[in-house]
Amino acid sequence: MWSIQNLLFIFCISLRCLTSAVGMIHVTGYVGREVNVSCSYEQSYVSHEKYLCKNDCGNSDVLITTSQASKTKYSIYDDTSARIFTTTIFDLQYTDAGKYWCGVTKTGTDIYTEVKLKLVQDRCCDTVTKVQSYEGHSESVSCRYESQYQNSLKYICRGNRPSTCLQQALITSDTKQNARFRLDDDKVLGTFTVTISNLTRNDSGSYLCGVHRNSELDVFSAVELKIEEWCCVKSTKINGTAGHPLTLQCPYPPQHWDNRKFLCKGDHRNNCSDMVTSRSRFTLQDDAASSSFTVRITELEAADGGTYWCGSDSQWRVGNYTKIELSVFLQHTRKIPDAALYVLYTVPPVLLLMCLLVTVYKNRSSRVNEADDTMSRNTPKEKNIEEVMGAAESGIYKNQEVVMTYVQQKVCKDGGGDEGVYEIMTAVATEDIYCNENFHKANRR
Repeated sequence: MWSIQNLLFIFCISLRCLTSAVGMIHVTGYVGREVNVSCSYEQSYVSHEKYLCKNDCGNSDVLITTSQASKTKYSIYDDTSARIFTTTIFDLQYTDAGKYWCGVTKTGTDIYTEVKLKLVQDRCCDTVTKVQSYEGHSESVSCRYESQYQNSLKYICRGNRPSTCLQQALITSDTKQNARFRLDDDKVLGTFTVTISNLTRNDSGSYLCGVHRNSELDVFSAVELKIEEWCCVKSTKINGTAGHPLTLQCPYPPQHWDNRKFLCKGDHRNNCSDMVTSRSRFTLQDDAASSSFTVRITELEAADGGTYWCGSDSQWRVGNYTKIELSVFLQHTRKIPDAALYVLYTVPPVLLLMCLLVTVYKNRSSRVNEADDTMSRNTPKEKNIEEVMGAAESGIYKNQEVVMTYVQQKVCKDGGGDEGVYEIMTAVATEDIYCNENFHKANRR
C-alpha cells in the first residue's frame, strides 16, 4: 500500500507541473534585433506582479519585473484588459538563446510558463528568384506560399532584412494597390503576384515576399530584380529637306511578318503618336520577303523633325523596333557675297551725286553764257571763258572717274565701307562746287 508520504509527494510533483508548465511558448528572434515574449494569465492575477526569468528562475535569474518597468536590455508591459504581459529583449545575441520563464507572483509557488528562444540571422534567403526587365515596362513577381496561410497577410518589401520587412512593406494584401504596385492573391494556386508598372533603373535590387504568422517568424522568399536600359536594336539618324519626299526603312524579325507594323513619333516610346493612321502624308508599305517595311513621307515639313519609333511588336519587347532621329532642313538659298552688297548699296548713291554735280554745273554754265551774250564781251575773253569752262568740265569728269575708280578698288580690295566711300564723295563734291563758285565770281567782276 502507498504510504501517506508517498501520496503527498506525488501530489506535490503533479501540482508543480501544473503550476510551473502551463504550456511551452516558442519564440524566434533575429540576431541584432529585438523580440517580444508574450504570456497570458488568469483574471484573478491581474493585480499580481509579473516577471521574466532565465535558467532555474532563482532570485539572481530574474531579468525584469512589472514593478521595474524597464532596463537597458529589457522592458515589460502588462495589458490587464487582455490579461497578457509582454517582455521585449533588445539587441539579441546568440548567447541570449535558450530557456526562459514567464512568472506570476502569488502566495506559495509562483505560476510559470516556459519559453524557448531561438535566434537566426537577419537575412534571407538561400534561394533567390531572378527577374529581368526593361525601363518603362511592367513586370510581375510571383510568390508561392503553403495552403495553411491562405488567409494570412501577404506583402512585399525592398532589401533582404526580414526583421523590418513588414514595417517597410511596399504593398500588402490589405491595400492591394499602391501607386505603381498592385498585389493579387490567388488562394487556389497558393500564389500572390506583385506587379510593378513603369519600371525604372532605380527599381533594380533585392525584394522579399512575406507571409505573416502571428506566433512565429514570417515566411519569406527572395527575388532579385534587374532593370536594364530600354535600348534599340537599331538606331539611325536621317536628314531631309523641307518640301521634298523621304522614305524611312524599318526592319523587323521574320516571325512578325503577320504583325501590325507601325511608325510613331515622340521622345519616348511611352508617349509617341501613331503617324501612319493620323497623317495622310505618311504611307506604309510592308515587304515580308525582306522582313522590313517602308514609310514614305510625300512632302516633308519643318515640324516633321524629331524622334520616330518603328516596329512590329505592340508589347515593345527589346529587339523588335528601330529608333530614327530625323532632322529637316529648309531648301538651300544662295547667299549674296558681302562685296556685292557693298557695290549694290554704295554705287547708286555715288552715281546720283555725280549726276547732281553735272546738273549744277550745266545750269551755272547756261547762266554764264547768257550773261556773256548780253554784255558782248570781246572774243579773247570769251575764248578764255570757254577754255576755263572746258577745263572745269573736264575736271569734273576726271573727278568722277577718280571717284568711281576708288570705289571699285575699295570694294574689290577689302570690301570697303559705307563711311569711307561717303567721305571721299563728300570731299570731291565739295571741292568741285567751291571751284565752280570761284570761277563764276571771277567772271562777274
